[in-house]
Amino acid sequence: MVKPTRVANNIRALRFAAGELTQAELAARVGVTRQTIIAIEQGKYSPSLEVAFQIAHALDARLDDVFSYPTSAPTTATSTRPSTPSPTTPSGDLS
Repeated sequence: MVKPTRVANNIRALRFAAGELTQAELAARVGVTRQTIIAIEQGKYSPSLEVAFQIAHALDARLDDVFSYPTSAPTTATSTRPSTPSPTTPSGDLS
């Protein structure tokens, strides 16, 4: 079983914003198969960096407008390091 990618994309929305560009038309512009575009849109496949740039160019969009990678939030809100007053804060006065 293939593990889905964590890379998110806005290809479908950008295709429609570009005059309802079909998956086949986008694939032809990029030089890949329609099945590749489908797999990328569905998050089942991460494109190479070169293909990602080609998709962005074909959609007349910036790479980071087409693709994004979620950042992981910290698992805990507290730090394991002991807190120390900063040098600019007077000792004992943390308000």
